Amino acid sequence: MKRLLLAAVLLAPAARAATVRVTVTGIRNDHGHVVVAICTRAEFLHPSCAYNARAAAHPGQLTLSITGVPAGTYAAQAFHDENDNGTIDRNFLGLPEEGMGFSHDAPMHFGPPQFDIAAFTLGTADAVLSFKLRYF
Repeated sequence: MKRLLLAAVLLAPAARAATVRVTVTGIRNDHGHVVVAICTRAEFLHPSCAYNARAAAHPGQLTLSITGVPAGTYAAQAFHDENDNGTIDRNFLGLPEEGMGFSHDAPMHFGPPQFDIAAFTLGTADAVLSFKLRYF
């Protein structure tokens, strides 16, 4: 019986991880980098998520690919790290001084969006997202 179970596990197809291609628009300059993260509910709005990518900024839009993302429910977040210090700089009121954006262009009326508004479900097929950075 143990051999049969072991054989079934070894012969079962491995779960395929997907690639998420994220196009970020509205980048205002070529300073620093654009950082994109694919986050679980627990990681959302935190400084780091398990799946992320970064690329040198340039005005307009930029597409980044994040590979190896298993099926699940996630939200994408991005920011323009204009001074390359690895954090979102804020002014004295707590408003971001660097561009930020979220999947589904989730609004930021009185603070960051809720996970459920930005969430998307990822299966085994690759996904394509697009959203705009907002500067305050």
